[in-house]
Amino acid sequence: MTENLLQISLPIASPPWTKLGKKIESMCRKALYDFKLLENTTSIAIALSGGKDSLAMLFMLKAISGRGFPELKIHAIHVGGEFSCGAGVNESFLKGICKQLDVEFISCISKQKRETLECYSCSRERRKLIFDAAKAVGATTIAFGHHRDDSIQTLLMNLFHKGEFAANLPKVPMIDFGITIIRPLIYVAENDIREFAKLHGFARITCQCPVGQDSLRKKTDNLISLLEETYPNIRTNLSLASLLYASDKALKK
Repeated sequence: MTENLLQISLPIASPPWTKLGKKIESMCRKALYDFKLLENTTSIAIALSGGKDSLAMLFMLKAISGRGFPELKIHAIHVGGEFSCGAGVNESFLKGICKQLDVEFISCISKQKRETLECYSCSRERRKLIFDAAKAVGATTIAFGHHRDDSIQTLLMNLFHKGEFAANLPKVPMIDFGITIIRPLIYVAENDIREFAKLHGFARITCQCPVGQDSLRKKTDNLISLLEETYPNIRTNLSLASLLYASDKALKK
């Protein structure tokens, strides 16, 4: 009885979409096509924190699988623990969603402690756990839920701190690790994902990291919002500039 009630209340998003859902799927398809994100790939892992971005990506990739792209064997990898960047949701909630979507759910545990918690070491540990879990099931392509706004935050942080014009790349072959990272949401605005999550009932899930609420990334996003008052198209233009630069750089290699 309890299991049936849980299944009924799970926020499963699937076609037919509303206008917003169609827009997000179209932008995901464009990224998959433009950057050949699924080239020679039939098995893919998804970094599933349980937040709005990773869940939206899961729903989109599941909907796209076998429709204009090869049918994908999807593995969802979740990193939990006492303190871990992400939504901090109950694993049974994510397991239930994956079960209904016929997606394999894999759980990993972070060893981060509050007294030593900081973004860099946490990110490195999480990625290693995800990489190892993905390779264990034969998935050498891993999708991360970084969207357009994550990318432009990265661009400004790199520019201000290191003098490098470098945002999140849509596709990153990690040769030393035998893994390729892809970002299917790279064209999608965070506001669109937020509205999509509200529409389908998973917007209540937010980042629970005690460090992330006052992180450099959060401060950078606040700065972009401030600049947006003077330059209304700043987010679109920064994203366009970063992707054009990345494409031009790739062509010159």
